[in-house]
Formats: sequence, C-alpha cells, structure tokens
Amino acid sequence: MANITAQMIKELRERTGVGPLDCKKALEQFDGDMDAAAKFLREKGLAKADKKASRVAKEGIIQTYQHFNGRIAVIVEVNCETDFVAKTEAFQEFARDLALHIANMAPKYVSREEVPESVLAAERDIQRKRALDEGKPEHIADKIVEGRMDKFFEEIVLLEQPFLKDDSKTIEELRKEVVAATGENIVIRRFARFELGEGDDEAAESEE
Repeated sequence: MANITAQMIKELRERTGVGPLDCKKALEQFDGDMDAAAKFLREKGLAKADKKASRVAKEGIIQTYQHFNGRIAVIVEVNCETDFVAKTEAFQEFARDLALHIANMAPKYVSREEVPESVLAAERDIQRKRALDEGKPEHIADKIVEGRMDKFFEEIVLLEQPFLKDDSKTIEELRKEVVAATGENIVIRRFARFELGEGDDEAAESEE
C-alpha cells in the first residue's frame, strides 16, 4: 500500500474541497491514486448534493459584477442554508464566478423550467422546419428537434451552460460541487444582466 502523506491529503483537499479525513480514506482506498480518489470523492459529493436539493436555502449573498469597460453589469442572488456558509470562501467564490460567467455567456434563464412555453414552441418550429428543409423524414425530424433543443437549452439556460473557467463541467455540476464542499443546499435564485444600449433596436422598431 502506498504511503499516504500530508502533502497528498492537502493536494486532494485542494482539488475536491473535501475534509482531510475523507481525503485520507479515499487515498488509502485507491492506493494513493490521486485521480481515482478525486473522481470517487466528486461522485460521492454529487450524490450527497442531490439529497440536499429539497432543503430550504434562505441565506446567501447578492453578488454584483461590472465589466472593466463599464458596458456590462450583472447582479445575481445565490442562496445557502446558513449565514456561516454564506461567509465561506467556497461560497463567495462561487457567487463571484457566477456573476463573471453570466456577464460573459449571457444566459437568459436560470433553469429550463423557467423558459416560457411560447419560446420553446417557436424554437421547436424553427428546428423542425430546418430538419425538413434538410430532407429529413418527419419521424426522423422530430427526433432531431429534441436533440437540437438540448443545444438550445445549453445556450440560454445558466445551469446547463459549460462553466466559463472550465468547460469540462456545467454550472449545475459546479453548483453540486459547492454543495458537496459546503455541506449545504445551494440555490441560484435569480439574476439580471445589463448591457449598455441593450434594447435600443427594439425600442426604435416600436416607435416606427
């Protein structure tokens, strides 16, 4: 069995955000294999995160971000269960990363459940017509539409977007990692994104 050192435990903690005892046990279980131990702890943490999803989260922070040129600003509310966790670096960093991500990736909704049915219907019609124009039979076109709708959600829904700083994970996967690290349910309640001059074209059209 590999000799599990304090440095190895420290490195695994930094990679996963998990406590030292769990890190030590994971390293022992996988004979010092850092990658295997990290994967195990992440999967274990994500499973725990799902169980915490129903817990009430009313504490947290309202985080803001303004782009360096003053043309884009974001405000986002992120909730947790206790004021203690709201003050932790892991939670605060998550909120900051969210605001930065929203500024750059411009999602329109937090989750796919928030997308209005009228928006979904319009997009499905567009994608179905596109598939038929490509010569796909109707029964095949319907399946293609569903696949393209997933891509549509990835573009407009915050939780389903690849994380700006690490596109190997989605915002939802990042949220679950923070849940695992803090031990509390974390909820992205709402956000607003402002871009200088946004909406001017629509306003001009309505005046005409």
